[in-house]
Amino acid sequence: MARMTKHLTILTGGSRGMGLAMGQQLLQKGHHLLSISRKTSSELATFASQADQLLQWEQDLAQSTAAAQRLSAWIGTLKSADWASITLINNAGMIPRIAPLSQLPAADMINALRVGLEAPMTMTAAFLAATEGWNTPRKVLNISSGLGRRAMASQTSYCTAKAGMDQFSSCVALEEAAKPHGAKIVSLAPGVIDTDMQVHLRSAASDDFPDVQRFAQLHSAGQLTSAKDAAARVLAWLERADFGEQVVADVRNP
Repeated sequence: MARMTKHLTILTGGSRGMGLAMGQQLLQKGHHLLSISRKTSSELATFASQADQLLQWEQDLAQSTAAAQRLSAWIGTLKSADWASITLINNAGMIPRIAPLSQLPAADMINALRVGLEAPMTMTAAFLAATEGWNTPRKVLNISSGLGRRAMASQTSYCTAKAGMDQFSSCVALEEAAKPHGAKIVSLAPGVIDTDMQVHLRSAASDDFPDVQRFAQLHSAGQLTSAKDAAARVLAWLERADFGEQVVADVRNP
């Protein structure tokens, strides 16, 4: 039997920023890609070399149950023997209005936690359950943040979601390590990236966000990594032979 060489990646938040850059680079490498975002991306579509290389779903990840059920059903249509590897990258996230928790609308807080923590957990659970019987190498890469490991005022929802992502990754790693063909999982902080989120942070009012000057200085000093370079570093980590040995990791600390 010929050895399969096709690689499948499932990516959330692939329509802009680092997610878009990761999707483009994966397609350039010849990977097959399922991109799950609120909107499809024509920029991403131009990088697909053949019609069946890219599938894009418009999906609100705040509705995580529906998203997970859809993913589970779709994976159920696949044959493990067709793939050399299958990977889930939980990249989607959001920050609500920048404000102290006491001033943050409950709906904003809840939505941020649903997209940033609940969705990665439910998508990971669906992915692992649907591929449980596969002998094909399986990986889960959760895009975390240094703010999951460092508290910051007026960023309670985002910091909490990323801290939770680190911890749930550590728990799942223990579970998968006990299985004969368990998946490898990493929660990876990608560094400080020049994205819309950074614009949002450095544009905040200082009364609402005490650290606004720190983010403004990162930009003015040229210390932000481009989305393209950050994506390349994250994907390089994904390809490491020791992927999964360090579950909570940072691209700046190889």
